Amino acid sequence: MNMRTAAPKRTPVPLNGVDTPALFATIGVVAGQPELAKFQFRAQGKWMGGTHTQTTMSGFAGAGGEHSHKMAFTADGDHPAVLCGADNGPTPVEWLLHALATCLTAGIGNIAAARGVKLDEVTCTLEGDIDLQGILGLSDKVRNGYQGIRAKFDIKGDAPPETLAAIVRQSQARSAVFDVLTNGVPVSIAVNAG
Repeated sequence: MNMRTAAPKRTPVPLNGVDTPALFATIGVVAGQPELAKFQFRAQGKWMGGTHTQTTMSGFAGAGGEHSHKMAFTADGDHPAVLCGADNGPTPVEWLLHALATCLTAGIGNIAAARGVKLDEVTCTLEGDIDLQGILGLSDKVRNGYQGIRAKFDIKGDAPPETLAAIVRQSQARSAVFDVLTNGVPVSIAVNAG
């Protein structure tokens, strides 16, 4: 009989700026109490004039209760002058690229730490192609959003290239933003006009 000996479990230690013991503890608690996995994130936007909007994110619900960020985060979105804006912030579609970049990169950091891989550097470049004929109402054959998005990661760490690539693929498989972009999500809009 050929029996393989299981490798001893590694005791998680903080790595890559990730509190790996807390990450594994959270996974364990949620596995035993799945209702704690339900979260609701919120954002409040305010028109500032022109194409400029300011959005604040301060509180959210999850893990069985209400929570506040350590401070309210405010983000500005606008259009550049070439698109009739005042360039007070990135465009909404640039914020979408930012959301995808941060979601995937956070996943890479967590997954690498969970696997005991020390990262030295992670950078990414995202590009989105959009044809404004749809947004401008000039063509009903051109969609309003991106026709395609490309993300490229450069990752260095103390693991072989195939392991580092597998970490990026695992982050993609678990990314909430990647999921929303590739699978869609129902969006409802209510209006209070007065």
